[in-house]
Amino acid sequence: MAELHIALNEIAPEGMRLEIEDQSLWTDPLREFRLKFRIARPLKAEVFLFPQVDGCLVRGSLSGELAVPCDRCAEDARVIIEQSFDEFEPFPSERSEADDGDFEIPESSAVFFREGSPILDLGGLLWEELSLSLPVKPLCRPGCRGVCVLCGKNLNDGPCGCSEGEGDPRLAVLKQIKVKTKG
Repeated sequence: MAELHIALNEIAPEGMRLEIEDQSLWTDPLREFRLKFRIARPLKAEVFLFPQVDGCLVRGSLSGELAVPCDRCAEDARVIIEQSFDEFEPFPSERSEADDGDFEIPESSAVFFREGSPILDLGGLLWEELSLSLPVKPLCRPGCRGVCVLCGKNLNDGPCGCSEGEGDPRLAVLKQIKVKTKG
């Protein structure tokens, strides 16, 4: 996976501006995680880094367009990415030598130390922002009809030849229920 690590101690106090257009930052994880996503319009990130005493303020935006599988019919669903973010990434705390044996959830920070110097995993942070910008249920269109559960035909292309049938046989007993109405 393509990495983008920034040494925070080499950034001037007034901060640093970065424009990231290297598509391997996105295509490598897509391939590694075997995601069926395709970059439809190149992804671009603009990032401002402001080092602080106890971490780094990361402010930026992410833009581009992805083609992802529709949740109902698996055809391409276009997802426009326009994500702004403000993150404070704290330096990881030193673990105490006296470990009391209790389970601890590790801190999630994009900052780590390498040879005593703080390093920002900007690639990981940008991948996280891209993940957060994706819809939970991408659809190729709002009225997507999905696929036929019997034959698998895409119902957006027209009806299939399957009959409606009796439905789920496990629910057949419910057809005998009579509902009394007032009146």
